Amino acid sequence: MSRVKNIKDDYGFFGIGIINNTDEINIGTLWRSAFILGASFIFTVGKKYKLEGSDVTKSWTKIPLYHYQTFDELKQNLPFSTQLVAVEMGDEAMPLGEYTHPDRAVYLLGNEISGLSDQIVSQCQSLIKLPGEYSLNVAVTGSIVMYDRFNKNNS
Repeated sequence: MSRVKNIKDDYGFFGIGIINNTDEINIGTLWRSAFILGASFIFTVGKKYKLEGSDVTKSWTKIPLYHYQTFDELKQNLPFSTQLVAVEMGDEAMPLGEYTHPDRAVYLLGNEISGLSDQIVSQCQSLIKLPGEYSLNVAVTGSIVMYDRFNKNNS
C-alpha cells in the first residue's frame, strides 16, 4: 500500500475522528484508511485508544492521533479556520455525492449505537450522510468520506 502521493497544492488538510467510540478496532481501521487517503490527523473524543492489530500499516508512526475528553475540548483545539463536518443519518443531511468538501475540515463520526448528538450536530458547519437506511460501521463510513474527499479534490 502506498500513501497518496500527488495531492494538489490547494488541497488543504483534514482530520477525522470518532466521538465516544464503542469498539477499539474501529480506530485502528480508521487510522489506516486516514493514512492511506491523506488525512493530517485522527482523533477520539471521550474514550482513549489502545493499539490494535487492525492498523497493519502502523499508521501511528506516520500521522498523529489526538485524544480529547470532551467535544468542547476538541473545539477549543481546532486548527484555525477549520470547518466541523458532522457525518450522520437524517433527512436534513446533505448526500455525500452532492457535497463539496471544505479545504480545511474536521469530520466527526458518532459511534454505531448512538451516533452524534443533536447538540454536537448543531455546532457543525455541515451535515452529510451516506446513502442507505441503515448505519454502516463507523470505520467504513469514515473511509468512504475520505475516499470521496480524495476523489473530488484530485480529479
